[in-house]
Amino acid sequence: MISRSIRRFFVETWGCQMNELDSQRLAGQLMQLGILPVRDPAAADLVLLNSCSVREKAEQKVYSRLGSFRKLRRDRDAPLFIGLCGCVAQQEGERALARVPELDFVLGPARVGELREVLARRLAGERVVATGFPRERQFDFDAIARDGSHKGMVTVIEGCDKRCTFCIVPSTRGPERCRPLAEILAEVRHLLAYGFAEIELLGQTVNHWRDPERGLDFADLLDAVAGLPGVERLRFVTSYPRDFSSRMVERLARHPNICPYLHLPVQSGSDTVLRRMGRGYEVAAYLDLVREIRAARPGIALSTDFIVGFPGETEEEFARTLELVAEVRFAAVFAFCYSPRPGTASLRLGPPVARGEAEERLQRLLRLQDEIQRELNEERVGAVEEVVVTGWGREAGWLSGRTPCHRIVHFPGGSRPARPGSILRVPITRALAHSLVGGEPLLGSGSGTVSSP
Repeated sequence: MISRSIRRFFVETWGCQMNELDSQRLAGQLMQLGILPVRDPAAADLVLLNSCSVREKAEQKVYSRLGSFRKLRRDRDAPLFIGLCGCVAQQEGERALARVPELDFVLGPARVGELREVLARRLAGERVVATGFPRERQFDFDAIARDGSHKGMVTVIEGCDKRCTFCIVPSTRGPERCRPLAEILAEVRHLLAYGFAEIELLGQTVNHWRDPERGLDFADLLDAVAGLPGVERLRFVTSYPRDFSSRMVERLARHPNICPYLHLPVQSGSDTVLRRMGRGYEVAAYLDLVREIRAARPGIALSTDFIVGFPGETEEEFARTLELVAEVRFAAVFAFCYSPRPGTASLRLGPPVARGEAEERLQRLLRLQDEIQRELNEERVGAVEEVVVTGWGREAGWLSGRTPCHRIVHFPGGSRPARPGSILRVPITRALAHSLVGGEPLLGSGSGTVSSP
């Protein structure tokens, strides 16, 4: 049996919410076998690195981390199994086994549900590479260790068919595959039965979901999930601007339990850069969508992504990005310098903007966003926010949490601090650039609790 050779495991997760959920799936399969999680890789018999390939130098960082696991393996007497999972696993495949002799197996994101079979093959003496995108995938939501999170994450669509010129996701997570509505609702009901009241629907292009059995679209999915008794908060990420229909916008107004927060990546404020990126929309269309969303759901917080220094980006094109930021006034911006990813079409567009110049542009963008974000946060001072507790704060006795519009709030826990998942009514007393500060929760706080199994 696997559990006779492996009794404790450690998972290290890099990347997005989908990677977080994949790690929960890995952990759940192991725990069903009686293998227990530990916080220190030195105490484990199995270490898994669940990797992300989106950011710069992803491969180098992965191999460096695997090097530290190799050293850990050499320094101990008991066997230590090492597995590389996630997007870099899919990208590297056999090369990873050749480069790291101590690596026991490579497991791509589309094969996460096969961990038990992979471990059995390894224990039988085979070094395993399980990558690729099988038509039938194992997705057992009973085998997910939700790890005390305040929200239940549900994958509704995997992979991506967009082929943006800078993006490696179609290569690492494969073509789009939508889960049936009935399967999604069964998983959400499962989470509600365990006490989760905040649900987050996940997908690389979540709003491109289509029911493979009935042809329903994402607006229908929002109706179905938001209408389930017990869903107090509903979130979804990541939305593709071109796929956000008026029917979907209308659902933001129809269902008050859909959180007033939307992540809507734009990537650039220049039409010419957007064309080189292959995004399929122009800035005017994006702005029309923003106006439509805000008319339907006043006060909604919008966040976005930007890539700075894309190949060929001129100072004038970058200025259009600053103008877009100033016009939309995003609640949050996630911005990065362009980094070439292997196999992407952007490699054929010429060299990126010089590193120093790109970093200088990035800092200008972030300074502008910090000013806007602080001003938006200052508008919340004096309000009372319903905050779901996500964990302890940085200061002793303080807690952290999220408002419905996804802003971070730090506040004193009081004499009887609430457990993660509790929903408290917190008065906002001060604004920072990236978070809010609150006072002690008001008596009689909360519309409910979000608990974990």
